Amino acid sequence: MKTVKEVSEITGVSIRTLRYYDEIGLLKPAAMTEAGYRLYDNRTIERLQEILFFRELEIPLADIRRILDNPDYDREQVLRTQKSLLERKRNRLNGIIELITDVMKGVNTMSFEAFSNEEVQKILDHTLECMPKQNLEEQAEKYGGLEQYREYLASGFQNEQALSDVFRWYGSKEKAMEAILQSTGNTEDFAQPQEENEQIYRQFMKAKETGDALLAEEAVKRLAESYKNMFRLDNARSILLDLAKEYLQNGKLAEVTDAQFGEGCSEYAARAIREYYGV
Repeated sequence: MKTVKEVSEITGVSIRTLRYYDEIGLLKPAAMTEAGYRLYDNRTIERLQEILFFRELEIPLADIRRILDNPDYDREQVLRTQKSLLERKRNRLNGIIELITDVMKGVNTMSFEAFSNEEVQKILDHTLECMPKQNLEEQAEKYGGLEQYREYLASGFQNEQALSDVFRWYGSKEKAMEAILQSTGNTEDFAQPQEENEQIYRQFMKAKETGDALLAEEAVKRLAESYKNMFRLDNARSILLDLAKEYLQNGKLAEVTDAQFGEGCSEYAARAIREYYGV
């Protein structure tokens, strides 16, 4: 048996709160001393722990009491549900913390200003300079000449939705342009990230087959780091959530991913990404 003071020290719950829980019938002590002091056994301390989990989910005290006093109460099932809900809350907060960190670094996460013509031309000059000569010649032939191919590339900057997506990924137009102008066009730069991504998707499939949620979470973390390095992103949250959305639409990307790594891989990865970011 433990005194109210000892329980308070162990759990961090104030003595005043423990007394209040007793008064409203939420947590009755296991016994009382002759002097009127409350005593708590292991069972009542376990109940207090369950109450604290519910409080983290912002469930009203009256509702917590009804749940705990229900004769059909299944403690193990409730704990599993609480764990899942708290993980989602944690992941949602992690995403918010990442965005706050970006803002503190000076990244404007809500900047959607379009590229100017001068900026577009600068990007096109850099892109064409970095393209392997053979690829550039093939594209020029496909579009009827170098200028026609350049015009085709420039037209992509008129797609407002695509630009909005890019700005969300990078946080601002300036960050996006900086990343684009840092690219070298060297295919070897993508060889290692591609190999890493293949390992990550195999990890997703292993997690899917074994039902290992922690393994799936680790795969999402690895994928986020890979995307950040590959695309020079400060934060991979937006681009991965867009990837998850694309996968769940069962389009071409999902089809290609499933063909390479196994049936259902794209959907499982999408749901793991959404789970990780608390969506």
